[in-house]
Amino acid sequence: MVTKKPPAKVAPVKRRSPKTEQTINVSVAAPTKSEPKKDDSALGKVIGLIEWVDNPFKLFTVILLSFLSFAGYFAWDSRQVLLHAITTQDKMPQLAKQENLLAPARSLLKDVDGIVLLIHKANLATNSRTTVLALNIDGSREKSMEGTVTSLFNASADRNGAMVAMLNGEVLCEEFNPSSKVGEWGVKQGVKFMCRGSIPPDLGKFAGYVAIGFKEKPEDIAALKTRINLASTDMSEE
Repeated sequence: MVTKKPPAKVAPVKRRSPKTEQTINVSVAAPTKSEPKKDDSALGKVIGLIEWVDNPFKLFTVILLSFLSFAGYFAWDSRQVLLHAITTQDKMPQLAKQENLLAPARSLLKDVDGIVLLIHKANLATNSRTTVLALNIDGSREKSMEGTVTSLFNASADRNGAMVAMLNGEVLCEEFNPSSKVGEWGVKQGVKFMCRGSIPPDLGKFAGYVAIGFKEKPEDIAALKTRINLASTDMSEE
């Protein structure tokens, strides 16, 4: 009799699940340059302004625009005319020679019944003016005033307003307040009202200006301005 052997037990096979590889992306941020913080304090602004002013032209521009801002005449159009006049000064017309200024100056003084007449040569690059001719009521020269050098723009609102007007081709007539040695001389002669006009009278062309002083405001200002422009045309050389 044959006995059957029971089947051998087979151990179960453990199946291993395949390992899944995990990919980890690591991004490395590039180092960023930190921008210097802007110092908005009053001191920082002053330091920034000092660093910007690296030549005499910028220095003069800052001083000049500061005067204009202080006086209340800082308008964009006027600033553009002013900067154009400064940068093109070498191409500007020149004042006529003193001997050629005398005839039109004396004629103007007599025609408008002024008591003093002054002609100033302008230098916008250095913010200065030189008095080249000073006439008394009788047409005689006041040589003690001739050769006097002072600033074109200063802390006087009247002076700065007149300068801006003349650069824009206008003749400015107004009550007179002296702001220089020459102006104080005019007051001693009785000047209370003054008209100023550019030489020549064209817009943006500024070789200097003529100033006529009066004891009181003239009646016909429009005719007076026309006469000043006619005379100032003869006071320049192209």
